[in-house]
Amino acid sequence: MKITYAKRIQQLPPYLFAQIDAAKKKAVAEGKDVIDFGVGDPDLPTPRPIIEALYQGVLDAANHRYPMTRGLELLRKEIAHWYERRFGVLLDPVTEIHSLIGSKEGIAHAPLAFLNPGDVALVPDPCYPPYRGGTLFAGGKSYLLPLLKENHFLPDLNPIPSSVLRKAKILFLNYPNNPTGAAAPLEFLEEVIHFAKKRRIIVCYDNAYSEVSYDGYNAPSFLQLKGAKEVGVEFHSFSKTYNMTGWRLGWVCGHPKIVEGIGIVKSNIDSGVFQAVQLAGIAALKLGDSFLSETNRIYQERRDLLCEGLLKIGWKVTPPKSTFYVWVPVPQGKKSAPFARELLEKHNIVVTPGIGFGPSGEGYVRFALTVPVERIRTALSRLKSFQI
Repeated sequence: MKITYAKRIQQLPPYLFAQIDAAKKKAVAEGKDVIDFGVGDPDLPTPRPIIEALYQGVLDAANHRYPMTRGLELLRKEIAHWYERRFGVLLDPVTEIHSLIGSKEGIAHAPLAFLNPGDVALVPDPCYPPYRGGTLFAGGKSYLLPLLKENHFLPDLNPIPSSVLRKAKILFLNYPNNPTGAAAPLEFLEEVIHFAKKRRIIVCYDNAYSEVSYDGYNAPSFLQLKGAKEVGVEFHSFSKTYNMTGWRLGWVCGHPKIVEGIGIVKSNIDSGVFQAVQLAGIAALKLGDSFLSETNRIYQERRDLLCEGLLKIGWKVTPPKSTFYVWVPVPQGKKSAPFARELLEKHNIVVTPGIGFGPSGEGYVRFALTVPVERIRTALSRLKSFQI
């Protein structure tokens, strides 16, 4: 029997990170010593108190049944406490917080709650791929907002045509930004709130990297600005902050009706997060600042080593003040995908081509700082002979 995929599947580009993983596995199978700066998956272990909380939760038979879809009340209360401590934001655990099977899941499902076929999502370009994929699955159209170096990788909302604005229902934003590593000033976020109110557009703010920062920088929450909760929600993740990428735990918070809409979609698709994992999340939120300080110290050491090393051999690079990504221009006249392939084939180094994040990502490659310093030194040594 011939199997034909739905048009929405046929319209999807090949998933970027799956392609990278396939190329890396092929090189490893050939016996090559590959250094992987490709996927943003922390190499640091999940802290022991989180593992212990999971273990105890698994032993309790009460956690072996379907979880509450919205999430344990204890988890939602702990998230509310964390938001108040970290950002000074007050959240109602009952109506303004919903657990997610990782923030990626919630982001991808949000368009299903708010877009009708033909509606538009305003999507930064380059971007985390689920912004576009979720929009496509909902029958919506993505209108790309270029993130350019001359604009500090912030989207310019002014040139959007009125014909697009009439159909626009969602604006996706992500700062600290993946893949560029850029940060958003409060003045820009105030502009976003004014824009969203005027145009009656929902802001979906992806804040997964707020706790990965350097040089004294503290990333804001979108919700800490006046009026933000009236127009949007914020997505957060345990993945990057607590080295829990495989645990699949996150949350969405903010405007009650927007949170509820995402919850309605989820209740028809999944049965919530395994409760033992939610208990582990509570333990994570109680770890305190000392854990985060040490994690950021490790990433900053890696950032400094990589950026200084690349600068010494003639690469143009600006050290990010947040995220664990370094967004590096490729040599003049080269394209990002062939350049990334050349790095893998000649030097056994994996980086992510910027074109995989969208058209405006062309001309860049992304290095993830999820590699120990010893391996970074080895990579830099290999790159010394790489003429650009």
